[in-house]
Amino acid sequence: MTAATLVTPAQQEFDPYAGRSAASPIRFLYALNPLGKLLAPLPAMVLLVFVRDAATPAAFIVLSYAIILVGASMTKRLAAVLVAVPLAIIVIGVGFSIWTDAAQVDHTAPALQIGGWTLYWGALAIGFTTGLRIAAIVSLTLIVGLSTTGPDLVRSMVQQLRVPYRIGYTALAAFRFVPRFGYELEVIRQAHRVRGAHGGRGPVAAIARWSGYIVPLLAGAIRHAERVALAMDARAFGAYPDRTERYLVPWHTRDTVFVVLFVAASALIFWFTYPWTLA
Repeated sequence: MTAATLVTPAQQEFDPYAGRSAASPIRFLYALNPLGKLLAPLPAMVLLVFVRDAATPAAFIVLSYAIILVGASMTKRLAAVLVAVPLAIIVIGVGFSIWTDAAQVDHTAPALQIGGWTLYWGALAIGFTTGLRIAAIVSLTLIVGLSTTGPDLVRSMVQQLRVPYRIGYTALAAFRFVPRFGYELEVIRQAHRVRGAHGGRGPVAAIARWSGYIVPLLAGAIRHAERVALAMDARAFGAYPDRTERYLVPWHTRDTVFVVLFVAASALIFWFTYPWTLA
């Protein structure tokens, strides 16, 4: 049995914490240990917090996109995320440019002037540099986020980091409530539509519809929590310090190679751009 359980695309759309679907062998990210994909970009993510130039985060965005496009399967979700990052850079850049104190950048040339308000090029540089830095950190997290399932990440933390399984699998059970709530909410909405309850349009009708969802949704959540608690108790969850793992997520040589190569690439980017200057 492989570490990542294969499921159909329909199951994966219903439960984002389910196993991944089959992918081409060239999509190497799925074969890597989740901890390797998490630890490799972590030093760069920490250092990016302290950089103030635009070249360094831009280089990491390009590196992240290259790894994701080669190592992960192209889906609608992936395409939407990859498009959303540049849009977020524009929105954050413009927002921080407007919020930047004009007194700090009034020595630069004005880029836009409306009445008595002036937007300086220095403010734009600060805003878009901040947007690039945030986008670079987010892009690095996408390497593990778009190619790793929740169960595999928990298993790797329990098996490699020796995180107590009581903590890991309890957190996993809590995370799995999210798709369950979404499914039950959709069932409740369909039942209300069949019965013709809370029809009409407008804010009053919307409030009436949503108020009718609360009680059955809470009742379903309580029933689901009871079933999960009984299932965990029936399996003697927490009775012993260790448990036998059905699915193993081992650390292979390829994981070490990926971490070493990524850290080396990160070091080269920082060495070429050298974003720090002595005060």
